[in-house]
Amino acid sequence: MTGTLKYRLDVAGAAGERFDEILTPAALEFVAKLDNAFAGRRRELLDERRRRRERLASGEEKLRFLPETRHIRADESWHVAPAAPGLEDRRVEITGPTDRKMTVNALNSGARVWLADFEDATSPTWANVIGGQLNLYDAIRRDIDFTDAKGKRYTVGDDPATIVARPRGWHLVEKHIRIDGRPVSASLVDFGLFFFHNARRLVARGSGPYFYLPKLESHHEARLWNDVFLFAQRELGLPRGTIRATVLIETITAAFEMDEILYELREHAAGLNAGRWDYIFSLIKTFGEAGADYVLPDRAQVTMTVPFMRAYTELLVRTCHKRGAHAIGGMAAFIPSRDPEVNATALEKVRQDKEREAADGFDGSWVAHPALVPVCREVFDGVLGGWPNQLGRLREDVDIEAEDLLNLASAGGEVTEQGVRNNINVALRYVDAWLRGTGAAAIFNLMEDAATAEIARCQVWQWIRNGTKLDDGTLVTRELVTEWLDEELASVRADLGDGNRLADAREIFVETALGEKLPSFLTTGAYARYLTGTGW
Repeated sequence: MTGTLKYRLDVAGAAGERFDEILTPAALEFVAKLDNAFAGRRRELLDERRRRRERLASGEEKLRFLPETRHIRADESWHVAPAAPGLEDRRVEITGPTDRKMTVNALNSGARVWLADFEDATSPTWANVIGGQLNLYDAIRRDIDFTDAKGKRYTVGDDPATIVARPRGWHLVEKHIRIDGRPVSASLVDFGLFFFHNARRLVARGSGPYFYLPKLESHHEARLWNDVFLFAQRELGLPRGTIRATVLIETITAAFEMDEILYELREHAAGLNAGRWDYIFSLIKTFGEAGADYVLPDRAQVTMTVPFMRAYTELLVRTCHKRGAHAIGGMAAFIPSRDPEVNATALEKVRQDKEREAADGFDGSWVAHPALVPVCREVFDGVLGGWPNQLGRLREDVDIEAEDLLNLASAGGEVTEQGVRNNINVALRYVDAWLRGTGAAAIFNLMEDAATAEIARCQVWQWIRNGTKLDDGTLVTRELVTEWLDEELASVRADLGDGNRLADAREIFVETALGEKLPSFLTTGAYARYLTGTGW
């Protein structure tokens, strides 16, 4: 493609049915303009991520609320933009990948919002990336249906959920689109294609282009997104503030900059979300070598009620409501089972989780399956009554210090053989599914995404690195984990049968959980090596 560009843009992905409707010359030029304008700053910010993590790991820097932005936190006068059409009431949000079946089911689920996920719930194969854009393109034009294996046809009803797209994080690239030989930012590909094709259509329908922003580690990264939004709106002739963005607070560094993140995005900000698993994943990455006080117990024991997680969520609600932004709670990942007792127990846990969030002041929460929408809606209906949100609850009783967010020892609990084995087993199952093109995988009655595999492998690395002892006194070593890895691999292989990619999944686990250094993400190297064949 040439157009008005002064550089070469190549699309290396295979052609697919109707892909040309998304990969038009004008759309690709728009993506190229975005990347040309912001690629340099993106790389600088990623370099700063790495340097900061090194400073934190060495003790050169301590996490704290930034003194240089104290004036932003102290200023009571500023607020984010008013809620945009379709985002006034967010009491139930459903999340999931952008495949055709999920698109139809999510829009019909009864949830107020659908998080259309190009990130952790999508394996970034070329077919998934462009196919997902096509599904959203059709959905926004009310021209989408799905026929199941039994021949039953599903169409979108008259009152679909509001679509909020989640692009991939700043750390990822899209290797199938290259400018002068270098891959384009995956964030800008996902955002750019969706925005270019759908923004004007959404505005004409009384809605707008809305986004969830993942994996931010600082307000500087939020500022970059804000500048992207300003650029994109100018290019398409849309007014400033047409875009709305909800930021996932799923890194420990971002937890110390919630006010600042909202401030940077304030004319485009819609709220913050408590991204649970990624937040814990970030804590382990940041403090993995900081000693026994930062070693977390079995994953299942790190609930939202442990003190350091309570501090994080209560600070999020207070910060949001102080600035007029929505606070959105975490994921309920349960998938209904054929066992009535399993369902009853799990649904009660979901109810208790949502009751806690609603009581804390959250304006809504996430579910992973349509069957959970009624439970979540009932809980928030009971608290909200006729109000669309709880923005009036300012939570001025909340007073969180840095030590509260960093008190990982408050989790208590133990590390057990079952916990280690479960992490290995779940990581193998998820990575196998991801390699085969499924980013949202049903594992042990839970809908798991990439965050689950990340925290599972990081915990194993942390336990080995810190010489953690199990509840029975056994030392967690690389040799012991390797032994259990092969045993769990045999068990999973027997369960899944032929056609799996478990050998590759094992190799990825060894690379990302058993090495001397902890890779920041398992998905970056695995994408390059296994989904595009370009190496780690």
